[in-house]
Amino acid sequence: MGGFEGHLYPGLFLFLYGLYHAGLLSRAVIRNSPVQYPPRPPWSKGRWARFRQMYYVGFLKILSSGILVVQELHSIHWQLMLLSKMYHQRTFMYRKQWQHLTLYAAFFLSGCVDVVSQNLLPKRCIVLEQGAQALSMCLLLPLMVSHMQDTEGVELRTHTLLIQALFLLTLVLMVELWAPDVLLIWMLKAFLYLVTGSWLMQIGFMLYRPVSGYQWMDDDKHDIAFATTFFCWHVAFGAFLMIWTYGCSVVWHCYLIADA
Repeated sequence: MGGFEGHLYPGLFLFLYGLYHAGLLSRAVIRNSPVQYPPRPPWSKGRWARFRQMYYVGFLKILSSGILVVQELHSIHWQLMLLSKMYHQRTFMYRKQWQHLTLYAAFFLSGCVDVVSQNLLPKRCIVLEQGAQALSMCLLLPLMVSHMQDTEGVELRTHTLLIQALFLLTLVLMVELWAPDVLLIWMLKAFLYLVTGSWLMQIGFMLYRPVSGYQWMDDDKHDIAFATTFFCWHVAFGAFLMIWTYGCSVVWHCYLIADA
């Protein structure tokens, strides 16, 4: 996830995924239904009935992973290799790019599992979907720790804060395997997805396209300290967005749909 686009696109994916979970949680609270998996509507007849009753989140995961892979390969001009043979040595090449592709492959696998479980199996396998989602986060966490090598100053501080959010998100996803329909777990998962995604996008702006037009200084203790303040603002923004999503869901489900 090097460069501005490498932080923006994955961060946007995680942020929208968290917003999706926040919407599911709000609907479950309002309708007193299962948190993520409401009952499938009865089959109807018609030419496009099958497509209207499909779950599309898995397809969106696959599409997003494909876009991220194309963006990653385009950044290195499609010259991806694993080992170099210069000077009779075997040196690993493009280590960060291979880490990114490994992560995107995990998200792609999670999308494939969602598609198969939600649309192809006779009975939906919820544990399999949650396991694939937890696996992708378990891969993301050590990869981000490895990304902190050879970093310092503002970049080191921002990625340390990102790892804190990723660790909590991974822990919540692991707990969810044993408590799949607990509202508190779902609230924490949606909230941490929002914080992780928004902060990852913020890192891209801070390191590569600062809004002020001035680069953040690694040797300035004020810049390093203010990076932590920015992260706290993102945490507060995530909490506000959860409340806003619930308010919009109340208006939609209790007034607009009820009056329709």
